[in-house]
Amino acid sequence: MTRVLLLFLAASALFAQPIQSPGDGSSEERSGDLNVNSRYTIESIGFVGPGHYKLSRSVLEQMQQLIGAKLNTEALNSLVSRVRGELRAHDVTFRLDRGGSPESIKVLLQVDRGKSSFDLSIPKFAYNSQQGWTAIGEAGATIGANAFSFSLLSDRDTLAEGIAGIKAKYERLSLATDRIRLGFEFDSFHEQYDRSTRLALDDSALVDSSSLGAGAYRSRLNFEPSATFVLAKPLTLRVGMSFEQLEPESSAARSESANAVINTLRYHQRWEGSGATIQELDAGYSLRAATKSLGSDLGYTRHSVNARYDYTHNRQFVEVALALGLIYGHAPLFERFVLGNSSLLRGWNKYQLDPLGGNRLAYASVTYGYHIMRVFYDTGSVWNQGNSPELKQSVGVGISGGLGLFQKGAFLLAVAFPLRQGRVEPVLIAGMNF
Repeated sequence: MTRVLLLFLAASALFAQPIQSPGDGSSEERSGDLNVNSRYTIESIGFVGPGHYKLSRSVLEQMQQLIGAKLNTEALNSLVSRVRGELRAHDVTFRLDRGGSPESIKVLLQVDRGKSSFDLSIPKFAYNSQQGWTAIGEAGATIGANAFSFSLLSDRDTLAEGIAGIKAKYERLSLATDRIRLGFEFDSFHEQYDRSTRLALDDSALVDSSSLGAGAYRSRLNFEPSATFVLAKPLTLRVGMSFEQLEPESSAARSESANAVINTLRYHQRWEGSGATIQELDAGYSLRAATKSLGSDLGYTRHSVNARYDYTHNRQFVEVALALGLIYGHAPLFERFVLGNSSLLRGWNKYQLDPLGGNRLAYASVTYGYHIMRVFYDTGSVWNQGNSPELKQSVGVGISGGLGLFQKGAFLLAVAFPLRQGRVEPVLIAGMNF
């Protein structure tokens, strides 16, 4: 425990470097203000057109520092450069529009994605001192209205089982109208099981009580066509089918299928207020229904709800997250709910809570941040139908910020503590983009 805390304190000193906000009076910044527009105050910063652009928290904070300050061309060009890098756009330019008062202006960013682009990225990279490493590398290309991506991944964090394999996606970004998108996904995974999961799978009584739909399988293939409809600007509906093939570990056993109808309704909205205030709401409901009519060997229905609300003002922010899950029928291991990883109920070990996952889930989290510091509180339970839920809690402290390679998203280093009686083992969590 002492070594973990010393490592955390050392990293805190590394990242806690003072950051000067634009307009602090330095000679370089004053020289950038020698233009005819420098007397105007920036009222707001937004984008041209109806598109939605996902930016990291560090870039949003940089935007907030400029709002309410005098126009600084050098600082604005720095913001434009970071936005272009994060969106991987061909070009990003800005224009100035008249604001609500004579001495204010609005900054509008114009994003040009070009006719084609190619990009390499790391969507997720994480380390958990109890469960090891997780990494995803992705190559993506956009040619006109066609988007392609290919990912290599090794994930011991997200599911009840560990997976290693590939993921390939194609998406038609517009079909006659930009309100309709078509997609296809192919996944090929090799399964990895923790020792506690192996022991639980060998316990027939435990398997029966958990309503597990399939035992251990060696590999998994998924073919997933889908269509996405923009019902309104913040509301989208994704419909499709998932054809999963589970290959058993024993060559004598036959493979099983988990073919399901999939539906996801998602709402995402972002509000920018006066005084460098930003609010963001992201909520979704997902349904996966495996049925015999699709040739599925397993029959089940999986409901999940998740929501996240962010409130940011200057360098302070509050994040509230909720998740609920419910499974009816006999779902395979990859469909079951887990808590106790690097993002849900941090500080607990998912294999100690339930090595097979559960068919019921309730979870909530609150995070407060100031500048690069973070403190959080998690609570939740994962259990099986017929059992009583046991509420678990954890707290933690960490640092988060952009640094070089990690500027695409937040880099996080945190220490989480499960709240329980007896000896408490802190868990070190490090990573990016999760």
